[in-house]
Parts: sequence; structure tokens; C-alpha cells
Amino acid sequence: MAGRFTRLAVMVAVSTVVLTGCGGKKEKGVSGGTESGDSSRYVEATESGAKAENGAKFTDSRDGKTYKTVKVGGKTWMAENLNFAADGSKCYGDDAGNCEKYGRLYNWATALKACPAGFHLPTDDEWTALVNYAGGEDKAGTKLKSAAGWNENGNGTNDFGWSALPGGYGSSDGGFYDAGNYGDWWSATESDAYGAWYRSMNFNDENVRRDNDGKTNLFSVRCAQD
Repeated sequence: MAGRFTRLAVMVAVSTVVLTGCGGKKEKGVSGGTESGDSSRYVEATESGAKAENGAKFTDSRDGKTYKTVKVGGKTWMAENLNFAADGSKCYGDDAGNCEKYGRLYNWATALKACPAGFHLPTDDEWTALVNYAGGEDKAGTKLKSAAGWNENGNGTNDFGWSALPGGYGSSDGGFYDAGNYGDWWSATESDAYGAWYRSMNFNDENVRRDNDGKTNLFSVRCAQD
């Protein structure tokens, strides 16, 4: 699909930086933190779909995990990647510690139904609205990326508390690539019968890229409120 070819082209263009700073294209288990900003407010997931307050923590009733939330441009998002252990998801490098750092990686079919009640996998249009609000494709990456956790000091300013981290991706052949360098997030919108649209951020520029890739690949999931 188009996404991996785009990824390879970008990596070739910055090969000097990657090879010098990261030891190669594939890097597993690079550590990264999540942004602080704790809150004592909690909202429990229910079958009817409870509404999370902006800045609150949302508790997923399926497994008891909590997620910070943030409102950007009038839309409430989870401020962390999803870490629900659904069939069709994996930890980067099959290392549970990476699930704690980055959340889980999901194939597209699993991502569609992985978010808890009250939240959903955002559509391509919802992603576009977020990126536009954050300054457009050429600048939004800096504002959405976490202030720590990206290779080569490729951190962002985290203007909105969205706290994007570079969780890498998994391929259908079982490989894992680019943790510390890239973050990829599924949208709910198909590009064709075999692929779907996603967004990508990387350590070496300010961009948020829109691309499509095969549904069997494993990307991060960031849930948006219904």
C-alpha cells in the first residue's frame, strides 16, 4: 500500500540522522513518557456511553484502565493511546512494557471496535479537523507530539495536551518497526477494500501525514468521544 512506500522514502531522506542517532531504521522498545497533569475527576464507561469531562480521567469499565482526556477544537479525545487487550492487538515487540509506554497496536478490523462505550475510532474527517485546528499538516505534529519520548530530540510542544508518542507499527509478517521514530494512528475510514486511512507523525519534522495502508498492519488507536 502507499503508506509503507511513503515511509521508506522519508527514511531514505533522513538516513544520516537515523543511522547516526538511532542505530538503524528498526528500533524496538525505545522508552517514552506520558504527559503529566493529573486530575481527581473520573468518569466511568457505561453501556449508554458516559461523557468525560475535559481534563478528566476516563475509566474503561472493561479492564479498569484509566485514560486522560483533552478537548481540542471542541472535540474530546483520549490523551493517551488505547491499551485494551483485544484479540487482533499486540504490544510492540511482544513486550508488555511497551504497551505501558505506548498503548497496544491494532489491526484495522480490531481498531474499529476497540474503543470503550462512549468513544469511537475517529473518522478520516475527524482526524482532518484535529490536524487543521492544530495548524495544518505542515505544523500540527509539533503541537500534538509529546514534549518527551521522541528520538533525536524530535519532541513536540504538546500545546493541547494531546501527547502523541512514537509507538511504531507492526507488520502482517510479525515484524515491529520504528518505535521512538514514528507514531501511526488508524482512522475508521477505508481507502479501498484492502486499506484504510491513517495519520503519521515522526521525529524529524513538524508534519502530520495522511496516508493509507493495509488493514492487516498494526497501528496505534486514539479514541474520540461520541
